Amino acid sequence: MMTKEENDLLCRVEGDAPMGQLMRRHWTPVCLLEEVTEPDGTPVKARVFGEDLVVFRDSDGRVGVMDEYCPHRRASLVFGRNEEGGLRCLYHGWKMDVEGNVLEMVSEPASSGMAEKVKHKAYPVKEWGGMVWAYMGPADAVPEFVPPRWAPTEDARVSIAKVLLPCNWAQVLEGAIDSAHSSSLHSSDMVPARVDGAKATDSLWLRPSTDKAPRLQVQRGGYGFRYAAIRRPIQQAQTHDYVRSTVFVAPATALIPPNNLYNVANINVPMDDTNTAFYFIAWGHPAQTPETETWRKFLRQTVGVDLDAYYRPLRNIDNRFWQDRQAMKTGNFTGIAGFPNQDVAMWLTMGPIADRSHDRLGASDLAIVEFRKQMLDAVRAFQQGGEAIGTGANAIPDNVCAFQAVVPKTDDWRTFNVQYVWAGGQDQPELEPSYSVTA
Repeated sequence: MMTKEENDLLCRVEGDAPMGQLMRRHWTPVCLLEEVTEPDGTPVKARVFGEDLVVFRDSDGRVGVMDEYCPHRRASLVFGRNEEGGLRCLYHGWKMDVEGNVLEMVSEPASSGMAEKVKHKAYPVKEWGGMVWAYMGPADAVPEFVPPRWAPTEDARVSIAKVLLPCNWAQVLEGAIDSAHSSSLHSSDMVPARVDGAKATDSLWLRPSTDKAPRLQVQRGGYGFRYAAIRRPIQQAQTHDYVRSTVFVAPATALIPPNNLYNVANINVPMDDTNTAFYFIAWGHPAQTPETETWRKFLRQTVGVDLDAYYRPLRNIDNRFWQDRQAMKTGNFTGIAGFPNQDVAMWLTMGPIADRSHDRLGASDLAIVEFRKQMLDAVRAFQQGGEAIGTGANAIPDNVCAFQAVVPKTDDWRTFNVQYVWAGGQDQPELEPSYSVTA
């Protein structure tokens, strides 16, 4: 059980909040690249760590991430003119480039020299893995950008579903690293089958286990931790275990056990204390990783169908997440289409910031307990002058990744030879008739 003070320390990220300051020591996604593809295109509004930002691509193709509000009189630059190498405020015509340099002050006498005395807040930017990243920590200590584990090379296909959620980042992250819930909440989409490991079809993810109560084991690292959810497999249950190993990469990434075709991850960016940008990612070899629109359709996260134009879900508490109670009567466990939507329903019903002081945790919550303990330890160490968790020498090693496999009981998952899924041409499995399921 956590105290209310610990809950605030874990969850709050705005202003000088210690957790937000820790997170600022990492490169952070600000928006999708697809939102700013056009030079001199429409500026995009973003919000990260309680800070309002404007993102734009200039005439030369460079991306800028700046304070949304003009340094003159604080009018929004989201509505500004993106032209000739900079973003011009509509109010008085001040113009800034991607580095925050003031190029023009048309409302001031040219002889004043005022433009040279003003610098707008702008952040270092990197384009990678389908996202615009910014470093929002100390300007005098910008670390080298290191590709995330879910976009390790330029030739990887990375397909991303983006959803803006009205709840705190930590309850989203806890959902992502919680393996036990999938056997109940997602049981109509992640279906038991006589297969030799997790498989992907066009409409379902198949699992070689009916076990709803996994045994959990954790291995902590300087980057976060990884853990195994160990279940009884359908086949060879006397001699083998079904192991699903999830990796928590501090401060807010989960590497989720893959299927046979592609890898899965998510990253959860705090917009502020009570809003989160949730990015759900499929990645791997282009031959067998779904394209972006296919991925979003599979997840029921398509803009204009499931989300509005600003990536906000159309399903919400007021319309009961479009829950189909008749489908529940005929066998669907939740009546909510798209397994991320099932998660979202649970996260939002916890409130804007879940009150963990009332939790009653059990054996299946071992990873949740570890996350809370590790991040509270990390933020306290950071307050005392230590390095932010997962940075520098404590960055995640190259040989750590999520995996799933049916393994002999004599094998230790901690020493199991793991690698991310990267092979072409694998066929989708055929189910035995007794296990056939319609979506």
